[in-house]
Amino acid sequence: MSGTHGTVNAETAGRLVEEVLDRLAASGDPTACEAAEELVRVLMEFYGAGLARVMDLVESHPGASAALDALLGDELVASLLVLHGLHPEDARTRIARALDGLAQPVENAGFDPATGVLRLRVVGSGGCGCGSGGAGVEQAARDTLACFAPEVTSVAMETPAPEPALLQIGSAPPGAGTDGRSPATAR
Repeated sequence: MSGTHGTVNAETAGRLVEEVLDRLAASGDPTACEAAEELVRVLMEFYGAGLARVMDLVESHPGASAALDALLGDELVASLLVLHGLHPEDARTRIARALDGLAQPVENAGFDPATGVLRLRVVGSGGCGCGSGGAGVEQAARDTLACFAPEVTSVAMETPAPEPALLQIGSAPPGAGTDGRSPATAR
């Protein structure tokens, strides 16, 4: 994976590991499968211990809050910290951090930890006057939440309440009489 650190994420890496383990299982060699699974476990424990040490060192140094915030805000690092049970923020805070990073502002309308469902509401428009791309916003939310808050297993977009109709209040239409009625009805 040398040189690919910019493209690797937890989901892709996990999928690749599963594919390799599946290929080994398909080979029919149970000894190789067991050895590969043990290797994955040992590496996970090793990297988890290393990450725990990094977090201890960063958290113990005064003035390291900016570094800690940068680490917690990085999708790859955050996903590894969550995977190893080392992320210092609770699920609610990690969800908020993930949603704050979306291009389209959304509002957390509620998270049910029992079902893993997060309800979101689009706030405002995307700035183009064409409304929001609900499917795009939902996918972007799913992608970032997979890194920051894997407890969220489903995203449900709530439709925003319709905005009130614009009521134009201004001067009377051209040709209206002084009392505001058109000449045809003023008789």
